[in-house]
Amino acid sequence: MIKSRHIELDEVVKYFHELEDPRSEINRKHPLVSVVVIAVMAVLAGASGPTAIAHWARMKAEFLLQVLELPSGIPCKDVFRRVLMSLQPGAFQSCFVKWLEWLRAQAAEATGIDKPVLAIDGKTLRRSHDRRKGLGALHSVTVWASEFGLSLGQVACEEKSNEITAIPELLRLVDIKGAIITIDAMGTQKAIAGQIIDGKADYVLALKGNQGTLHDAVIAHIDKQSEDDFAKAKARRHITQETGHGREETRSYIQMPVPETLHGLESWKGLQSIGVVTSVCVRDGKETVETRYYISSLPVGVKQFAHAVRSHWGIENTCHWSLDVTYREDESRLRDKHLRENFAWLNRFTLSLLKQHPGKTSLVMKRRSCGWGENFLLEVVMGATI
Repeated sequence: MIKSRHIELDEVVKYFHELEDPRSEINRKHPLVSVVVIAVMAVLAGASGPTAIAHWARMKAEFLLQVLELPSGIPCKDVFRRVLMSLQPGAFQSCFVKWLEWLRAQAAEATGIDKPVLAIDGKTLRRSHDRRKGLGALHSVTVWASEFGLSLGQVACEEKSNEITAIPELLRLVDIKGAIITIDAMGTQKAIAGQIIDGKADYVLALKGNQGTLHDAVIAHIDKQSEDDFAKAKARRHITQETGHGREETRSYIQMPVPETLHGLESWKGLQSIGVVTSVCVRDGKETVETRYYISSLPVGVKQFAHAVRSHWGIENTCHWSLDVTYREDESRLRDKHLRENFAWLNRFTLSLLKQHPGKTSLVMKRRSCGWGENFLLEVVMGATI
């Protein structure tokens, strides 16, 4: 059984062989690969920092010594801290690429989805600031494959306003070919739209007042076409209704070809359609109405448009919500620049592993099970039932 485990864990270890060790040779008592693999497993089991990783490792010493190369025994917390502080976040994340490619291929085969929605959005770790060192709270932008439950990449920036520069870098890190990229209004930029089209992907981009003329032009066109209920606009409509958690919500999705007279049309590469989503929510007898506008490189196909919009909301509901509720990420007090970025990536990657596990229990229970039993932990790490 131990030999089998060792062979299977070797499949994980191989992903980190090319990771360059940032430590001086004097301090290399513990193999870098083993330190990283322990960190991944410990975070799966509920660890929230280097001290917790080391404590979990000591508790699982017998298991770890049998399945990993640890000639000097179990590393202490200072080893995990030094490694996660020294590793460049970009280099650290790049070692997960092949692992993620395999997970993505498995998910695509299981779901039959060949044009996935990749939602891009930012999240702030509100307690990760250090005023004494002039370090603002960590804000990271993530690509979330909504249908697959996979975090495919992350780029950190210090403020939400810096998302505009982080998004192009993130798009270069991830294979977007054949996907639908969704971004909120902050990322609705001509250069970003062009980069997505050049990457052989499509986009659905939200509009708000910060787009100025484009935002106003889209609203004006849609309002004019609504006067005769879109009879002349070649528009398509899709309506959904949901009931639950004390609310009733009706969503109306309307999509139509982009008008040739739209101001600035030539500046938006690939732009083919515009859309509007109206949500009417009734909770405790009170009605609220919210309207959102979009531009897209997709041809008119309102159900696909609706699916893309809904999938984008999934990054908040299934990724960010899980990180806050299951991982308690918003309470993190990690304040070293590299340490907090690397740990944020470990959180997102291990969340992806948990999402791939076929068990029906909650994420909280899956994390506990990873801490309680080595067999279940290996099931999650290997992405298959042993």
